[in-house]
This record gives sequence, structure tokens and C-alpha cells, in this order.
Amino acid sequence: MRSNLYVSLSAQVALQNRVDTISNNVANMNTGGFRADGVTFETALSKAGETPTAFVATGATYISRAAGSVTRTDNPLDVAVQGEGWLAIKTPGGTAYTRDGRMQMTQAGELQTLNGYPILDAGGASMLLQADGGSPSIAADGMITQAGKQVGALGLYAIPDGAKLTRFGNSAVIPDVAPTPILDFSVNSMEQGFSEGSNVNPILEMTKLIAVQRAFDSVSSGSQSSESTLTDAIKTLGSTS
Repeated sequence: MRSNLYVSLSAQVALQNRVDTISNNVANMNTGGFRADGVTFETALSKAGETPTAFVATGATYISRAAGSVTRTDNPLDVAVQGEGWLAIKTPGGTAYTRDGRMQMTQAGELQTLNGYPILDAGGASMLLQADGGSPSIAADGMITQAGKQVGALGLYAIPDGAKLTRFGNSAVIPDVAPTPILDFSVNSMEQGFSEGSNVNPILEMTKLIAVQRAFDSVSSGSQSSESTLTDAIKTLGSTS
């Protein structure tokens, strides 16, 4: 078996996966609360044959938890999460978690995301404000007051470090390990009138794209050279037989 061609093919598949990831990151660079995808690569050792052959694994995609840039909006229904906490929202796929703190209030007083998903409190219940209570005031611990009266508190949740995140929509995630409510707001808190953007660094992503494209061209060139060598060998053997 000519393993060099299969090794080249595995490298091309892995690089294509990286290109797809970078493209998705760049497409969402202006999406509020978006968390960039990353890919981890490793080699897989083949046990077939006398000589071990290292192939390139396709790579495992993960969601970066790095914080995005924070912008002042002065909108009372916008909050930016400080620290590593997440806001909880109710979706058709279950409870999801997001760093996109841009909210809206319905005529009935329901507090929702801009996509219409209910915002949850620390107990996992939907938030209901006073429809005629005026603009809410949101404290660092998520406590909401209207007209001087407490009407509820935004839930802030901690997702375990080892949890695997599955993307929901553009900026929310669903972990495979249940998050826990944050009760200590000395490190994790909320800031009203601000919103967090994407954590995508466009310059870095474009630099990665150029590097991946060069690597892809190099692998393709190596494959063509190997194929050409094989063709020449076959012609030579055929002429001497």
C-alpha cells in the first residue's frame, strides 16, 4: 500500500475542516456573544504493515470560552457578563447558555433574548417584569428593580471547565454537564448598559486562513509529485520488461 498518498489525503481532510471552522468564525465576527470554534489536531498511528505510518486525524472541534469585547450601549435591557458566568435561556432544545446579554421586554413583561427565547433566573424560571413598571435597573448580582421594587434576578451560571459544549444558534451553547448557579458575585457579575460581542479576532483568523491555504497547497504539491514519481516508475518498469 502506498501510504504516502493516504497520509496526504488525511492531511487535506484535516485542513479542509480547519478552513470550514475559520470561515464560520469570520462569518460571525459581528455576532453578539459568539464564541469562536477551534480545532485540535493529532496523529493516528497505523498498525498495518511492518513500517508504522502516521496519519493526520481530522481534528476535534471545540468552542472557545475566551471573553469577547464589551461595548457600551446605554440600553437598560443590555447586560455584559463579567467573569466566566453565562446567562440561561429557555429554548426548544432545552436550557441553553449565552454571553449575549442583549434583551427585550414584551408587552406582557416577559424578558427575552432578541430571538424571543425567555431569559431564566437562578432557579430556572422565566423572567417576568412589570410591563408598566418603566425601565428596569439591573445590579451587579443580577437583581432587577422597577420603580424601586425588586421584581426578580437574572440567573448567572457557571459551566464546568471539562464540559463539552454544543452550539445552539449562533451565540448560545448547551453543555453536557449541568451548570450551577453563581452565588458569589465578587468575580462574576453583570454590568447594565453594556453588551459583549464576538470573541473572534478577524486579523488572527485571516492569518490562520493564509497559513492553512499554504499548507493545503504544499500537501497537494507533494501528492502530485508522488503520483508523478509512481507514473514514471511504472513507465520505466514497463519499458524494461
